[in-house]
Amino acid sequence: MKLHHVAIRTADIMRSIEFYELLGFTVKERFTAGYTLACWLEGRGARLELMQIPQPKPAPDAFYDEHYVGYYHLSFDITDEEISLPIWLEKLGEKFKQTSVIPLKILLPPQQQMILDRIYEVAFIADIDNLPIEIIRRFD
Repeated sequence: MKLHHVAIRTADIMRSIEFYELLGFTVKERFTAGYTLACWLEGRGARLELMQIPQPKPAPDAFYDEHYVGYYHLSFDITDEEISLPIWLEKLGEKFKQTSVIPLKILLPPQQQMILDRIYEVAFIADIDNLPIEIIRRFD
């Protein structure tokens, strides 16, 4: 068994597509799922399904609410890109400024974290619906 996709409900599918395209995803299929617009995006070794929700309610604050239980975050590893996490985020921020009306929201600036016996650079950003996304890079 392997993971097929991660589904994300969004208030505005077009803005959400724009956000994930700036992260390196491309739309592969557009379709309707029941009463709503949806699409498959692929990139960064993953497949996402975006679904637009009519009359959306704000999502729980998975990042700042320490008592929240459920989906916490997606995590993308940029180790193979051979660039430090602060520089990667700076370049991403420039891409957002140049090509988008969506601002890049940083929830946690880059910091080092020990995970088991390895040191990582870790940062968190938020998508347009404020869902947290971890960007991680391993130090060798």
